[in-house]
Amino acid sequence: MTDAVTQAATILKEHRKSIDRLDAILVYTLGERFKHTQAVGKLKALHNLPPSDPTREATQIARLEEMAKEAELDPDFAKAFLNFVIQEVIRHHRKQQE
Repeated sequence: MTDAVTQAATILKEHRKSIDRLDAILVYTLGERFKHTQAVGKLKALHNLPPSDPTREATQIARLEEMAKEAELDPDFAKAFLNFVIQEVIRHHRKQQE
């Protein structure tokens, strides 16, 4: 291999190591987040509260969109991601109320 190709391979390897660490952080962070949302779901079920809170959800989506802009992340992607997470949380909350 040429020096440029070897250097590129080394840089690629370092980027991939960082990506792998960040993926682990995302997975463990989501795991922690869902532990809290499960506790919220149990509390809602115990007190017969609705599984969804549209006002909170809208506030969180707006907040995440702003953070995404600050982080130079596509706000539409961030919004879609949070919507997915919220729908999953609501599904869990509904299941807990059954």
